[in-house]
Amino acid sequence: VNACVDVVLSGVKLLEALGLEPGDGKNHAVLNSRQDLREAFTHFMGKGAAAERFFSNAESFHHIAQTASKYPGAQLYVGGNAALIGQKLATNPDLKILLCGPVGPKLHELLDDNVVVPPESMQERDEFHLILEYQAGEEWGQVRAPNANRFIFSHDLSNGALNMLEVFVSSLDEFQPDLVVLSGLHMMEGQSKEMRQRRLMEAVASISDIPTDIPIHLELASMTDQDFMSNIIHQQVFPLVNSIGLNEQELLFLTQSASGPHASLASWSGVPDVGVVSDILFWILKEHGRRAEQASDLTRIHFHTLAYHILATVDGYWGNQVAAVAAGARTAGTQACATETIDTSKVFLKAPLEFVTSQIEAPSIISLNPDEPVVHWHREGISFHFTPVLVCKDPVRTVGLGDAISAEGLLYSEAYPQ
Repeated sequence: VNACVDVVLSGVKLLEALGLEPGDGKNHAVLNSRQDLREAFTHFMGKGAAAERFFSNAESFHHIAQTASKYPGAQLYVGGNAALIGQKLATNPDLKILLCGPVGPKLHELLDDNVVVPPESMQERDEFHLILEYQAGEEWGQVRAPNANRFIFSHDLSNGALNMLEVFVSSLDEFQPDLVVLSGLHMMEGQSKEMRQRRLMEAVASISDIPTDIPIHLELASMTDQDFMSNIIHQQVFPLVNSIGLNEQELLFLTQSASGPHASLASWSGVPDVGVVSDILFWILKEHGRRAEQASDLTRIHFHTLAYHILATVDGYWGNQVAAVAAGARTAGTQACATETIDTSKVFLKAPLEFVTSQIEAPSIISLNPDEPVVHWHREGISFHFTPVLVCKDPVRTVGLGDAISAEGLLYSEAYPQ
């Protein structure tokens, strides 16, 4: 239910256009000024990590957005996880996609013809999100980016209040979907605690109205409020969805918020350790997934990081995992490089060629075999499918890559009727 127009441009060039000087980096949970923007961008650029923040001052944000959208070389695209997943699925000519989100005139023009927008979702003004990209090795002042990534910020009240969720759920009767994809919960972080809690309860009530025979996938995104994340996990959203998609930042934040395994790990260094990732995925499905004594529908997690992907599924609910995880990895390599198929001269392997499957239990040691790149292992009724990613050397565009990976993985996933 989140949709917007993404304005994509060089982060360093925008900050310079705003008259900001390089300086020390500092993390901010919410951006209140240009100074906060400069510090937060510098902080994450130095780590090479993706992040998303709410910009609280409407007037200041509007001015920054105008500067960004008029900057030579700035590009305007479909944005918002929901709209991006919809766009990716819409490239398949046999699919019809229903998208509910605040859709303004520019966004409507950018959407694929296969994407249906109910009239109640249309609004007069577009919501803009600014995506500040940086390249591997790019420098600003004392900071040097270890790899290419982006910093996202917005002042987006419509998506932040999940304004279109009820419109979406009420449109499903007529649309009769085979799959529901939800995203945008992270946008609620800009709301007050009371407002957010009330809206989350309303969201849960709405999601509960979706017929149980329709699988629901929830795409997570960058968040900073551990209590809010804990609410989503424990009593509210996780038990209602069948599948979730997330990256390494979100996975670590999730285990920190719910005191899961490896919660004391402050941040990843380099490529996330496969054993650590696998332990956390296992814990999510064991603790919060579907099992006999627990009322939860969660049976699938699609984890993606730059170097590799893992699809973890509770046995008996999903099929075709090898194709699904491979399709996601293929999309990562082609979309980042903007090529139709994988061009081997433009990609490289960053995944570990040998790894352990757990850092807690007695692990298996796995060596990758190029002839069978998808590796499978099993742990107490949960299957893991791992594939390395052919990483683009010079990415043309990193925005929406996680959404494209999750969409493609879903397209190839077979949900068994329960």
